[in-house]
Amino acid sequence: MRAARPTFGAFNQGGVPTIACFNRASTPLGVDFDALIAAMQAFVDRCVMPVWGTPARLVKSKGYVKGAWAMVFLDNADQPGALAYHDLTPDGLPQSKVFVKTTLDNHDLVSVSASHELVEMLVDPAINIMTTGPDPKVMYAYESADPVEQLSFKVDGIPMTDFVYPAYFEVFRKAGSVRFDQMKKVNRPFQILSGGYQIIFKNGKWSQIFASASKKKRFGREDRRGHRSEQRMRAASNKLRRADKTKIERVERRI
Repeated sequence: MRAARPTFGAFNQGGVPTIACFNRASTPLGVDFDALIAAMQAFVDRCVMPVWGTPARLVKSKGYVKGAWAMVFLDNADQPGALAYHDLTPDGLPQSKVFVKTTLDNHDLVSVSASHELVEMLVDPAINIMTTGPDPKVMYAYESADPVEQLSFKVDGIPMTDFVYPAYFEVFRKAGSVRFDQMKKVNRPFQILSGGYQIIFKNGKWSQIFASASKKKRFGREDRRGHRSEQRMRAASNKLRRADKTKIERVERRI
């Protein structure tokens, strides 16, 4: 009898997840890796956790750690073995992928991209939370950094992404009534800033809405493979895949 496909939902309930961070990119990050991990830990402790209630312990590692979430740095989706990392760790736990060369080619900062993935993974680890919003015919993805993408602030001297607060997804809030994002740039619920976007589900289809035509054009040129926007569609169909550690090791031995 064939085993049923596992359903991945909430993770580490009642505990603090460890996130193993390891670098498989040959492209220089533009920031010291140890300093980046330390800054992201401070970002979680000082900024994200007090707002979202999502603590985490980040550790530098040489690869996957048993029982830990993961953040892996790769050159791009075409890197040998990159696609074998799939959507989840080999244990079926959340993971984020940061594509270093792709990020730099887009004239973005690796630290901002990494912190973007980090906060979104902490807020919605299973990539399956959606909510109602201003349009009653639309469901809005619970992505905490997309609407304010391209805005950043420094934590211990290293740029980190802006992110929205829980009130952002509460349509009943009046403009200016509470704080909607870390940098205080958002004035009302579901507002998309000029460099941001939102993933939506409407009429049975996934798509994006943008605040500016320039962002829409830029988004269309980006390689989105391996990003949460792609993973969300698989999560909705219960098709998130575990990383294939054996295949990754086999490919890396040939490099």
